[in-house]
Amino acid sequence: MRRPERRHLAPPPALFSLPVRVYYQDTDAGGVVYHGAYLDYFERARTEWLRRLGFDIRRVAEQDGTLFVVRELRAAYARPALLDDLVNVTVGVEHFGRAQFTLGQQVLRGHEVLVEASVNLACVTSVGFKPVRVPDRLRETLEAGLGRVGVPSEERT
Repeated sequence: MRRPERRHLAPPPALFSLPVRVYYQDTDAGGVVYHGAYLDYFERARTEWLRRLGFDIRRVAEQDGTLFVVRELRAAYARPALLDDLVNVTVGVEHFGRAQFTLGQQVLRGHEVLVEASVNLACVTSVGFKPVRVPDRLRETLEAGLGRVGVPSEERT
């Protein structure tokens, strides 16, 4: 039986890139990054991207009563990251909705794509976890193009 052909859509332009060093704790006994560690890398990059835009997620929760929760995540693993690699984790906006948004994220070693992911984040109330609109200030920032706060590093490891 033939496998269905995989279509790769072009990732959204990177708005932000976070360099991450691969530590021993991220790898298996062979020095290969454990698949679940990439989710941690994606989370760090999203958090730092929001922080760079002026949105401290703890403050947003306390002042606006809004949390960003992962609603859906799809990842495609192409090549492994290895112990002591310096990778860049990027963030780009794929889709923006009323109460949710989807980010395209990649882990890159130089220009080589190691992992690609699409992460849908829902905005919910901090009490009761009910859907709520994306905060106006975040929407305005992204619509104004101010989300472009960094680009992928050209550095190779």
